[in-house]
Amino acid sequence: MVSNKIIKSDDILLKLCHSVSHILTTTTDSSINHAGMIQSITRTRLKPDIGCFSIFDGGFSGLVIMNFSSDAAMDIYRRYMLNMGIPKSELAISFTSDEVSNVLGELMNQILGFFINKISKELQTSIKQSQPKMLTVNKELSISVDANLDAPQARRVSFKTESNHIFYLEFAMDQTEFIQLDEFEFDEDFDPDSLIEIHGIDLPRKHQSIPKNKPVVDSSDDLLDELGL
Repeated sequence: MVSNKIIKSDDILLKLCHSVSHILTTTTDSSINHAGMIQSITRTRLKPDIGCFSIFDGGFSGLVIMNFSSDAAMDIYRRYMLNMGIPKSELAISFTSDEVSNVLGELMNQILGFFINKISKELQTSIKQSQPKMLTVNKELSISVDANLDAPQARRVSFKTESNHIFYLEFAMDQTEFIQLDEFEFDEDFDPDSLIEIHGIDLPRKHQSIPKNKPVVDSSDDLLDELGL
């Protein structure tokens, strides 16, 4: 017998929160955590200083908004760029810089990509997203985004950077339930780096010479076979 496991809207929100924490923690090499409590709200809004939103549809429809204060935006931006090896002297100094908006937009794109990939496998459904849109303002301004939801549920979750700067995720989606009727297995994500380590493949090194008359063993064939290439 299969237990009828039910996934509700707030369960999907929790998976989104985990995606935000995972991607931002990984890309900034710092600790990004979400609150254990969520807030029920009547509508979602883009707010200062930087707001970013994306609409998704398919198996279910919804709207994701992230509102960053200038301090939170610059904290995430700086940590991300430094983790990428960019010198501190080359970083933007204002949250209104296009570079800051571009980085936050790219990070949101990564977050939603990770979330959609996970949800598509676990809920056996298909979802697509719109390109994240950014709005940078330096004064109090709230904008509502209409996602054309039939029975919307809206939530707000607060996040905290390692430097204790707060930013918010606002999430709205149609009230829905996913009910498991049968057992199924979904493909686990694999880490290419771990496969390379398992097969013992060394990356090319500069000035590394190959002894003459010694046969070269191409150990990458097994790896390519495992990757289906």
